[in-house]
Amino acid sequence: MVSMADIQTYRTLDLSLRVGEMLLSNGAGAADVVATMSSIAYHLGVRQAQVDLTFTTLTMSHQERPDAPAATATRHVTHRETDFDDLTQVDLLVSDLLNDVIDLDEAQWRLAQIASTGHRAPRWAVSLAWALMGAGVAILIGGGPLVVVIAAAAAAGSEAIQRYLARLRLPSFYTQIAGGAFASLLAVGTEAAGLDIDPSLVIVTGIVTLLAGLGFIGAFQDALSGYYVTANARILEVMLSTVGIIAGVGGGLSIGTMLGVDVSVRITTAELAPVPVAAAGGALAAAAFALAAYAPTRSTLPIAALAGGATAIYVALATQNGSPAWPSGAAALFIGLVGYQVARWVRVPPLVVLVSGIVPLLPGLSIYRGLSLLAEENFIGIIALINAVASAVALASGVILGEYIAQPLRREARRLEQRLSGPRLVGPLRIRGRRHQK
Repeated sequence: MVSMADIQTYRTLDLSLRVGEMLLSNGAGAADVVATMSSIAYHLGVRQAQVDLTFTTLTMSHQERPDAPAATATRHVTHRETDFDDLTQVDLLVSDLLNDVIDLDEAQWRLAQIASTGHRAPRWAVSLAWALMGAGVAILIGGGPLVVVIAAAAAAGSEAIQRYLARLRLPSFYTQIAGGAFASLLAVGTEAAGLDIDPSLVIVTGIVTLLAGLGFIGAFQDALSGYYVTANARILEVMLSTVGIIAGVGGGLSIGTMLGVDVSVRITTAELAPVPVAAAGGALAAAAFALAAYAPTRSTLPIAALAGGATAIYVALATQNGSPAWPSGAAALFIGLVGYQVARWVRVPPLVVLVSGIVPLLPGLSIYRGLSLLAEENFIGIIALINAVASAVALASGVILGEYIAQPLRREARRLEQRLSGPRLVGPLRIRGRRHQK
């Protein structure tokens, strides 16, 4: 016969697993997920619960006595779609539970409500946000009014194609190919039509918008935290998505070559927009991505200001330094340092601010330069692709280092979350209130 204590234990494990599933599916790092799940279980009286996770599976178990059977529960992550509104609501739910604002029953009810409620923004608003993100990136890299309009259309079109293919249950690798091909073919079409624009600007914008939202930060955080299995899975996912972009753009460039249309890269970091204009473009791109990812509206303007400052730092350094990695790292460090305070101010998890803030800094230009040079059988393009990888690593490591410096790790959190070896990007830092005993 199942006792009331056993029922309470299973309910606690179930709540912890469902919270972990929501966090993991929205890009939270493995260390944050484990620490949050352990905090919930500990607070509700389930001490020494064991948490194990991979990229797709979460398992939690608890054994009351050595001679008693262990209570074990498992959940699988089957759906991944970034929704910063869900992430924020779950983070606030956990904080309320650990501070005794709500109890287990209300926490289960609120979590079910979050999981069953659709996205808060209508579909047209998301498409508009993607278009604005493309426009912001185009402004950042020095595009004129016509380029901005075409880049916005390329971003919105790529997103619409990806959304349609995702409904057909195609893997993200193929949707990334389709998005990259659409952007590059649109650029080929504008060049063939004789429009007085630089088509490479359109392609670079398309690459950046397709890179936005990939799990760079989560993968690097997992690697630093010692969750190597999950880190490898995230890195592989990012690599497959990036290779898909490269394949799609490369296919479009090949078609352009066959048609006799030259869309080779014509811009360098030294030709980016002036710092004030670039900062405005970066701010628009980051804010638009935050809206497209359903971030709470209150966070949009602070994210825009943060990203604008980071973009100004990047452009000022990049025009003086040929390598894009160090300027990217310096700008990302600024985002990490300031982003934690911004997140506390607007009451969202730091992950929301960091992922949105690095969008204007993604290495779309380096990727396109490498592809363009390789298409001309110039193997210097390999160096450009290596620079793109270096920039991505610099971005992820820079924001994580900034969080290490900016985020205070409280003594209570250290005792409770021994497995955590990095800054918290999701979940409460301090546990207050009484501890429930069985």
